[in-house]
Amino acid sequence: MFLGNSQLTAHLILILIHIFRCNSLECHETEYQLNEDQCCPKCPVGSHVRSECPRSGSTSCRRCINGTYMNIPTGLKYCFPCRNCSPGSGLGIKRGCTKISDAVCEPLAGFFCVDPVEDGCLEARKHKQCRPGQYISLKGTPFNDTICSECIGGTFSNGTATVCQPHKICESNILLIKPGTASTDAECGKDRLRLWIVATILWGCVVVALLVSQKPKNMLCKA
Repeated sequence: MFLGNSQLTAHLILILIHIFRCNSLECHETEYQLNEDQCCPKCPVGSHVRSECPRSGSTSCRRCINGTYMNIPTGLKYCFPCRNCSPGSGLGIKRGCTKISDAVCEPLAGFFCVDPVEDGCLEARKHKQCRPGQYISLKGTPFNDTICSECIGGTFSNGTATVCQPHKICESNILLIKPGTASTDAECGKDRLRLWIVATILWGCVVVALLVSQKPKNMLCKA
């Protein structure tokens, strides 16, 4: 009876040891765990697992196809899809995708990055357009938006200038036709003296015409 119990105890101990070994299996960093008690060699960068390793053999690997990449040794059966640098997202290709590295995107001209990652960008937006009455106080860059400021103190801008321009000042003999605003320049008219002379001549002609039309007809006959 005692021997029977000892054999049972030993058998249970062996089972526990086996379970412990399975649960505590640790693969080398160059391997990946396939089953509870088996480690397989990882596939090198630029490839993925084609078929798992047998008990006494190595992993069968396959190169990544075009449009995919793998940048680390892996036990995966697929490669990662390459990032798409879409112009619709304001992005262009900074560095193309290879079998061992993903594509790197950068903002297109006139855009700035709103979702930076490592040395690239995931999404970009168009630079702000300044309104008439504003000037560009800080030009946009690939990683910063444009900053606009208001024109003040007798200056104006159509929104595309980097500084506000002062309003035109009409000379003393020139008419101010339209005052300047924050978005438009002042408008000056023609020479005041010339306008006065022309107006005087026209007025004189009108007066003469009125006088002639009012003379008695008999006086005209005698003449």
